[in-house]
Amino acid sequence: MRTHRRIRLQSPLQATIAHPHATASAAASEAAPLPAPAALPGTDAASAAAPGQRGMIAVANAGSSSLKFSLFDSTEDQALRRTISGAVQGLDNAPRFEARDAQGTVLARHAWPDGQAIGHDVALHHVMDTVRALVPGIRLRAIGHRVVHGGTEFSAPVRVTPDRLARLTALTPLAPLHQPDNLAPIRLAFEILPHVPQVACFDTGFHRGMPEVAQMFALPWELHESGVRRYGFHGLSYEYIASRLPELAPALARGRTVVMHLGNGASLCALQAGRSIASSMGFSALDGVPMGTRCGALDPGVPLYLMRQRGMNAEQVERMLYRESGLLGISGLSSDMRVLLASDSPRAALAVEHFVYRVVREIGAFAAALGGLDGVVFTGGIGEHAAPVRERVVQGLAWLGCELDAAANAVDGPLISTAASRCAAWVIPTDEELMIARHTREALGD
Repeated sequence: MRTHRRIRLQSPLQATIAHPHATASAAASEAAPLPAPAALPGTDAASAAAPGQRGMIAVANAGSSSLKFSLFDSTEDQALRRTISGAVQGLDNAPRFEARDAQGTVLARHAWPDGQAIGHDVALHHVMDTVRALVPGIRLRAIGHRVVHGGTEFSAPVRVTPDRLARLTALTPLAPLHQPDNLAPIRLAFEILPHVPQVACFDTGFHRGMPEVAQMFALPWELHESGVRRYGFHGLSYEYIASRLPELAPALARGRTVVMHLGNGASLCALQAGRSIASSMGFSALDGVPMGTRCGALDPGVPLYLMRQRGMNAEQVERMLYRESGLLGISGLSSDMRVLLASDSPRAALAVEHFVYRVVREIGAFAAALGGLDGVVFTGGIGEHAAPVRERVVQGLAWLGCELDAAANAVDGPLISTAASRCAAWVIPTDEELMIARHTREALGD
């Protein structure tokens, strides 16, 4: 295992990081000529890259309850190689941090007290401090960011400028739980790394090609034209799965597939030959199946009732629907599926049952939209690791000819359906960070 020399940290905005594979080359982009890969503030000039080498791509993936990061080596051939990755998980309840090298060796760990909540700013500074201490001399080619909502304007990854950042900020009402956290690392990087290109990659982008009929609400037409429509989310995850299917299951890649991204945030996507034709999420990341703290699909009359009869204002309703509902709201115990599966509480069991019911029901609707179903894919934290949930979902798909291989399911697949199953079932780990790194490199013209 490679050892890393720990260095004494300076202030958060002055600490040094360096890497032996830094670069001084530059490439053109649509927006403007790119600067040479930049070192973070305080890096010694002696750590400049050798001629012909490229810098590294950093990826920031800020979710509703986590901050994931990765560093990718963009040297030599077209393959992007992850060198260090990690995450701060459980920001709203039991925050914990871990960083690993490319071989999976743990490089750093930290845990905050149970019950303590921290913001994405605290998490980001902890990540930065740790990377500075672990990696000598890194030089950044660019930073790629996951941004949940691109609206109707942004359907493909873009270089971020102050003007574009302002326009992305204006989309916050469409994703109030995510957009501010997604944009926070961009603002910080503008302050401390003004010469490093930043690329925004959108969770809505993969779904922009959905048929117009699948994007519509039955509301007055002028609202549709003004942007009140179904957008769909988790697009980076679905795009990655679509890129893996030709290798793992070529026939399924050409066919009709429902991919389930099941985690603290959860959604489903119907793929026809690798293209999104329907998403369980709609105008916001609140729609669809129930999630950790989000309610999922809801009769619009319920918020009206809460406001008129219960005296709740818009902010109170928003907080309840986004932060106090879902698995947490039903169970009264936790938003974490692992906790619910281990609990003997009747309400915890009911929360799991409702989650599975809604997922299976959504798959049935998507099978109708696809005109049949050739296979399903589980991904995301729950989809990849919660075998009991996968078992119940597959059992609910028996009418579609899906038959579970219990032994394969117990070890997380990848193929968890039997040879006789008419509908295949797969477990494929997602990699949104790699997808972001690919898009970032393409946006730079590399």
